[in-house]
Amino acid sequence: MTKKILIVDDEPNIVISLEFLMKKEGFAVAVAVDGEEALAKVADFDPDLVLLDVMMPKKSGFEVCEALRADPARAGLKIVMLTAKGRDTEVAKGLAIGADAYVTKPFSTKELVAMVKAMLGVA
Repeated sequence: MTKKILIVDDEPNIVISLEFLMKKEGFAVAVAVDGEEALAKVADFDPDLVLLDVMMPKKSGFEVCEALRADPARAGLKIVMLTAKGRDTEVAKGLAIGADAYVTKPFSTKELVAMVKAMLGVA
């Protein structure tokens, strides 16, 4: 079965490149451009993994992560925070509120794909 990834970022260039990259790897992809849309898309699309920016309009990635972790039905959902905020305190906060991984921008697309595949258990 095809694994589903939700890309949440308000930066169009990042969305375009991530969407292309993940589709090329065979994943089904949906996109949200702010935190509120992200929560709505999770309900509709039911992704296996969320690539989640931190700094976004309406709700931050941290708020989205907390909301998803508070929902028992989403316990198995993998969350990867993707952000330019790479200070140790932000990384610690992201992991403390339930992110499975924290990747700082700029990032290696090759490493990101490898991480996503490993988290989803696909070869």
